[in-house]
Amino acid sequence: MTNTIISHNSISTISTEQLDALLENDSGNFFQTKEALHFFRTIGLETFTYAVENNKKITAIVSGIIQKEKGIKSSFTSRAIIYGGFILSADIEKEHLTELFKIVIKNLKNKVIYIEIRNFNDYSNYKEILDPMGFEYHPHLNFHLECDTEEKARKRVSSSKLRQIKKSLKEGAEVREAKTESEIEAYYEILSDLYKTKVKTPIPDVYFFTTLWSQGIAKFFLVFYKDKVIGGIVCPIFKNKVIYEWYVCGQDRMYKNIYPSILATWSAITYACKNNIPRFDFMGAGRPDEDYGVREFKSKFGGTLVEHGRFIYIINPLLYSIGRSAVKALKKWH
Repeated sequence: MTNTIISHNSISTISTEQLDALLENDSGNFFQTKEALHFFRTIGLETFTYAVENNKKITAIVSGIIQKEKGIKSSFTSRAIIYGGFILSADIEKEHLTELFKIVIKNLKNKVIYIEIRNFNDYSNYKEILDPMGFEYHPHLNFHLECDTEEKARKRVSSSKLRQIKKSLKEGAEVREAKTESEIEAYYEILSDLYKTKVKTPIPDVYFFTTLWSQGIAKFFLVFYKDKVIGGIVCPIFKNKVIYEWYVCGQDRMYKNIYPSILATWSAITYACKNNIPRFDFMGAGRPDEDYGVREFKSKFGGTLVEHGRFIYIINPLLYSIGRSAVKALKKWH
């Protein structure tokens, strides 16, 4: 192993300059920033950061959160989620990445059932390192949309979606950034109903969203009709490089010729175009072997379909299997 590798088990031992330098690399993303980790801690989640340093330079870092459902379900749902993937320097050496994930496994193995890395970028070159360490690769789709000019973005959108955007605006719907906590709460009611009736997976409570808004690290583009919130989208922004679609919802069938989910997504895309943010990241479009209605919705905005997948390291196979079965059963019961 060339030179001496220093390991870090906390973000507090990494200087702002070291982290900022690493975040400039192509693998940088919002969810690996200090602001994102501060947000997660504020809402009560346990966070973690591990890194390796070589010659006073951080060459690889990974941050994430530990999630688990409440009550008895916590025993088989505890997992470490690494949003976006690990961040690597341009001159990363194989042994640095190996050392990083030895630290990750050692520190998390007694805390969670499994570790999941949700990649936002192409990490295919690192499969040969992670696979022997026990990280299984699972295909997962996403859409990346180029945000150069509004005119070019408009040409990429499907004609049906473009008509729905025009109809929504003609009927009097408008999009504004959230200005009050009560507007966030109105948005959350719609989002919460969507997850209970259709998505059927757990959703954070309203404090998650009001805190995200109050800390100013995400844009809330809300759709209004007759001064009432009827939909919206939550978009963190990373260094004016990427804007993310984290949560989007709308009362799409309640008002004739108004399509708030579509209008909200389009408003975030046009915001990116106007503010020189080159990429809109849809943050996931499901597994390629499964039908996923949301993928069809996202495909109509003209983005590029990418397959960056996920890496999963299973620490407790039995509890992992029970947890997966429980989630499937929950969706069928609702």
